[in-house]
Amino acid sequence: MTTLRAFTCDDLFCFNNINLDPLTETYGIPFYLQYLAHWPEYFIVAEAPGGELMGYIMGKAEGSVAREEWHGHVTALSVAPEFRRLGLAAKLMELLEEISEKKGGFFVDLFVRVSNQVAVNMYKQLGYSVYRTVLEYYSASSGEPDEDAYGKYLLMVSTQAEWKDSHVEGSWVCLYDFIIYIKQELRTDIYQCCRHPNFCI
Repeated sequence: MTTLRAFTCDDLFCFNNINLDPLTETYGIPFYLQYLAHWPEYFIVAEAPGGELMGYIMGKAEGSVAREEWHGHVTALSVAPEFRRLGLAAKLMELLEEISEKKGGFFVDLFVRVSNQVAVNMYKQLGYSVYRTVLEYYSASSGEPDEDAYGKYLLMVSTQAEWKDSHVEGSWVCLYDFIIYIKQELRTDIYQCCRHPNFCI
């Protein structure tokens, strides 16, 4: 039976089978310890009955509450090759989303390599939408060019309900996409106008 539990310092010496995957980012020990110290509830590992680590997710809470930008962020999600296609990644994402919801997050966001179509498709099935492409986000090795990343987000259930209460059923995702664009690309005063209850598309 698979066990989902909090990641511990000892696990840092046991997760090589997961991090050897070429699409998984490997960080220095201080980086992992920082997450364990500041956001332990966002650091979850899946353990097999025999004690092997199957996969893990590492994230954090960040952003501004006042500007409705408080959210959960997925820093790393990886499953060892021998334990894939069991739904572990989706389950780990579900746990992180639940934690973000409890903490009052408005959404969850993440970055994924544009070439990692398996992950891109999985996030799409989980309801995530691409809101931007970050050029050369991932550093390459062996003289290869750096790789772009998709920035993806998923609105929390409470945020979805809020938009559905004030907008036409089924149109809130497009509206939110538009507001994100206005906020990032245009003026703050236009963004504030778009957030007015009487504003509609």
